[in-house]
Amino acid sequence: MTHKAGFVNIIGNPNVGKSTLMNALVGEKLSIITAKAQTTRHRILGIVNEEDYQVVFSDTPGIIKPAYELQSSMMDFVKSAFEDADILIYMVEVGEKELKNEAFFHRILHSEIPVILLLNKIDKSSQDEVEEKIEYWKQKVPNADVFVISALEKFNVPAVFDKIKELLPEGPAFYPKDQLTDKSERFFVNEKIREKILIHYKKEIPYSVEVETEEFTEEETIVRIRSIIMVERETQKGIIIGHKGAALKRVGAEARKDLEKFFEKKVFIELYVKVNKNWRSDKIQLKRFGYNQK
Repeated sequence: MTHKAGFVNIIGNPNVGKSTLMNALVGEKLSIITAKAQTTRHRILGIVNEEDYQVVFSDTPGIIKPAYELQSSMMDFVKSAFEDADILIYMVEVGEKELKNEAFFHRILHSEIPVILLLNKIDKSSQDEVEEKIEYWKQKVPNADVFVISALEKFNVPAVFDKIKELLPEGPAFYPKDQLTDKSERFFVNEKIREKILIHYKKEIPYSVEVETEEFTEEETIVRIRSIIMVERETQKGIIIGHKGAALKRVGAEARKDLEKFFEKKVFIELYVKVNKNWRSDKIQLKRFGYNQK
């Protein structure tokens, strides 16, 4: 029996539904999802295994023009997704007309590997508008197979998965067959805490935050976690903590509930807030947090 394996990398503008699609394809909530742009900062792998194939899906940050060092590192993750892809998924939503980076769009048009273009969020559009957009994207990206989907409702996602399996190259598995992702437990703890901050805080606060888990101890019936929320200024520290610590307690309580589902056991979590000035522009700090790969 032949075996297929390959990297299927998902790219697109911010907020088009890349993380929702990744979670739907993998069947697990690996990527955090919020209504805010730039929710995904890292490149996250989700691995789907069967006896005769392994699909390594890759969720990437939304494509932007970088304004500071953190965003430059995020775009480096997108560049790496072009370099090792066996299949490229270019995701757009109804109403969108271009990628926010001409160089990346040029690479899609001249790709030597299969490209699948997904028109997402069609549940929010009329039939006429959807048909018009299908024709638009077929002309705009003639080298792509075009599918309409709703990642949130999982509409047409199985058909996309079937197409991916058809296009996968033959080859051995890249990862052990029981592996779900390339990220550690601590990474998912950090992301779950950051998700709650993105949901509950406004303006610049969520984008000035990084989370670092200093202690992670898994016992038979409980996981004990100690995490630090990094901010750039003292004023942000006060906002994160809130009046009498109420805001920070809410973040901890909601993250704990989600993590208990993720680890399938009780979770005890301690959160602290620390000022780490200008970490988003500090290459040394970014490398420590897993961003700067150069």
